[in-house]
Amino acid sequence: MAEKKYTIILAAGKGTRMKSKLYKVLHEVAGKPMVDHVLTQVEQVHPDTIVTVVGHGAEAVEAELGDRSQFVVQEQQLGTGHAVLQAESILGDKEGMTLIANGDTPLLTAQTFEKLFAYHRDKGAKATILTAKAPDPTGYGRIVRGELGTVQKIVEQKDATPEEAKIDEINTGVFCFDNQALFSALHETTNNNAQGEYYLTDVIEILKRRGDVIAAYKMKNFDESQGVNDRVALASATKVMRKRINEQHMRDGVTIIDPENTYIDVDVKIGNDTIIEPGVYLNGKTVIGSDCVIGSNTVITDSTIEDGVHTLSSTIEDSIMRQGSNVGPNSHLRPKSDIGAGVHIGNFCEIKNATLGENTKVGHLTYVGDATLGKDINIGCGVVFVNYDGVHKFHSNVGDKAFIGSNSNIVAPVDIADHAFVAAGSTITKDIPFHAMGIARERQTNKEDFWDRLPLADSEDWK
Repeated sequence: MAEKKYTIILAAGKGTRMKSKLYKVLHEVAGKPMVDHVLTQVEQVHPDTIVTVVGHGAEAVEAELGDRSQFVVQEQQLGTGHAVLQAESILGDKEGMTLIANGDTPLLTAQTFEKLFAYHRDKGAKATILTAKAPDPTGYGRIVRGELGTVQKIVEQKDATPEEAKIDEINTGVFCFDNQALFSALHETTNNNAQGEYYLTDVIEILKRRGDVIAAYKMKNFDESQGVNDRVALASATKVMRKRINEQHMRDGVTIIDPENTYIDVDVKIGNDTIIEPGVYLNGKTVIGSDCVIGSNTVITDSTIEDGVHTLSSTIEDSIMRQGSNVGPNSHLRPKSDIGAGVHIGNFCEIKNATLGENTKVGHLTYVGDATLGKDINIGCGVVFVNYDGVHKFHSNVGDKAFIGSNSNIVAPVDIADHAFVAAGSTITKDIPFHAMGIARERQTNKEDFWDRLPLADSEDWK
């Protein structure tokens, strides 16, 4: 029978150095709160129980993570050891291995957690420290090993001797413990230190005094261990995460022309043979198909882009573009836009809460809001679907193969039938039947000799 696995995520700190109204672990890295990144990776190792320790911002953290974790509250911030002890009511009597991770370390991966569990089990250890070789270990606790490579102690920066300060193997703050040994030792910790806090690292010394095996697993990639305590570290972690995301997409068959200037959130999905040009932002839960071209300076958020779609310098929010459609440059698809297969949306257009049928064309400088358009419609330049009377929104319908002339206003609610026409420059307020043309403009009148009426008609400047 496999040994039980448990996880405790520490997410109680407010994070004063962030200087933010938002609690630290809820700050986003590549479209997802840091604590969600940690939980997502933890879930992939399939622990039997996950407990998240919350404190500051407890309700917000719980709302973000939902039923994916159990929660305990650390009412007073009395240190990491005290935080872990809050989970005793759920885990204290269980046998197995317990992973402890921090909610502000968004770069750690499930693979690293799996390796840590395996190393801990293989070494028969009561505690295993996840370590890394740091390019600059300043500020980190150092791992002091004996002659045989066994862990002697963890020394904090302020307590390190000059020789210990030269050590570049650091404590990442992630541990794996024998669960019952962990909680037993936690009751022996004291707050007899400068901070007056109960440290989780003190458990290591307690277990060592008992003669238990203390192990340390050194991971290869230091970047994974980066914690976030301020906005500078947040930007650094985000850069690493985006590099990781972009590289995975490229390995999966996506062409990213300039990865350093392409910004893709962690939950975005992209099909193979799609090309992503520089300056693109793909946000939220966006899904992009195969054989697309996502042109420079496009921003797509929580939208579905089907196969063979082209976009250029446009903004797309909570919308769908169906197969072979295109948009841009400089257009905006606002929420609930459904762009049909083969539809063309040109430059400086805005679509909102509207459905456009197959092969309809909206060339330029047009607003389509609260409307259902059929197939094979031509919308001329400067058309406005007038959907709002200042109090209520109204809906218009345009049938298949209709023709809407340039500079027309479609004042909702109206129905324009299949094969109907709207004359350029018209303001349409009534329904137009099948095969009819709506024209709503005053007949042109030419005023003869109007020039002579001008006050400056005799001026040399006007001749």
